[in-house]
Amino acid sequence: MEAGRALNQARARLKAAGISGTADLDALVLMEDVTGIDRARLLAEPAQKLTLTQLRTYNQQINQRRRHIPLAYIRKQSEFYGRTFYIDKRVLEPRPESEAMIDEAKSLIVSLKRRPLVIDIGTGSGALIISLKLELPLGQAVAIDLSQDCLDVAKINMQKFALDIEFRKGDLIDCLPDKLFQINRPVLALANLPYVPNNWKINEAAMQEPRMAIFGGGDGLDLYRTLFKQLTTRNNPVDYLLCESMPPQHATLAELATIYGYKLIGTNDFIQVFSCLA
Repeated sequence: MEAGRALNQARARLKAAGISGTADLDALVLMEDVTGIDRARLLAEPAQKLTLTQLRTYNQQINQRRRHIPLAYIRKQSEFYGRTFYIDKRVLEPRPESEAMIDEAKSLIVSLKRRPLVIDIGTGSGALIISLKLELPLGQAVAIDLSQDCLDVAKINMQKFALDIEFRKGDLIDCLPDKLFQINRPVLALANLPYVPNNWKINEAAMQEPRMAIFGGGDGLDLYRTLFKQLTTRNNPVDYLLCESMPPQHATLAELATIYGYKLIGTNDFIQVFSCLA
């Protein structure tokens, strides 16, 4: 079959399945993956022939996408901060809005003029801590997650980029030893915790992702409440805390931070930056 014909059929099938907004791009990206031919060339030369193996693989992937399986899970990869990360159904796909956390962390680290300890709380695929470590030299990088599956995926990405990151399995920062904070250096934490309220309606693709990585309680901020309580019991060992949540949640999160000794010093889209008042 010609590539152009296969593309047209795939687009129609995706749109019929309710994937109207991204059907054209999804069909093209998957075709590019299967054939190894650049998408611009596929569009310019639609008469190129597909092998039976390519056509079979392509149709299987289109059938997966028709069931609203996220494109990242089908492709086993996702783009974040200009790099390609390994992704599968064990982890949440990194979102574009999270890239602002890297921007804010970079600005903060440059202003510190010392290499900090950076802790990625709820690391998932590891995209945040890996991106930051590739952008700037850090004093030490530690990534935490409650899910061993997530840590396994994050380690795949760490190895892909040949980095040295310490991984710990645990509940937020409770798994970290006191000695980690006893070295005289700034401590910066990235916290992209689940923040979607439990009754929030999400799209069909997001429903395929791990629920524990998406939903954060009645108002979405339960895990942030736990984190701030942990910071208090540890005598606020984190100097700077960067959090992601929906903008309508920002006022509540800022009030919560104040109660536990943190002050809001910056906001960038979904990201809030807090500094410890102690």
